[in-house]
Amino acid sequence: MDIKPASQRILDQLTYLLENLTNDEYSKTLSVLHDNSIGQHMRHTLEFFTCLMTGRPLGLVNYDERERDVFLESNTLEALSTISTLKVEFANIVDNQPLILVRQGYDLSSNEKHEVESNLYRELIYNIEHAVHHMALMKIGLKEIKSELELPKDFGVASSTIKFRQSQQASA
Repeated sequence: MDIKPASQRILDQLTYLLENLTNDEYSKTLSVLHDNSIGQHMRHTLEFFTCLMTGRPLGLVNYDERERDVFLESNTLEALSTISTLKVEFANIVDNQPLILVRQGYDLSSNEKHEVESNLYRELIYNIEHAVHHMALMKIGLKEIKSELELPKDFGVASSTIKFRQSQQASA
């Protein structure tokens, strides 16, 4: 199984979006996104991928304690640079790393963390699905600030949905 092409496709789509937004459009808070910006969703998405790649050599990923870079949500060139770095890191993945501990805390009244065994490909799958979710939100926000921009047809759409739609069209 090679999950890298799906990861690259997501990063290519995010690159296209970034290349077509000004910093003002990118960082504008939007009521339809509950006063968040496309940049905030982009930052959040890229930081999850970065957190995985940073934690990979250590065998430990903690999405809760990822570095939050506010500059990333206001500057398209910074986001493009992050994507460029991630593309190189994805290209250098040789095979699945069998054991990664994911440390996460869900109890708001406690600092207790739970550790779950995972692997690199499973976490990439999680990050891809997470990215698709945020891309769908970015697409909604884009309609408010730059409705004339045409995104790729499958931007913010899960691969299973794309395949389902294709099968429906083929049987029609």
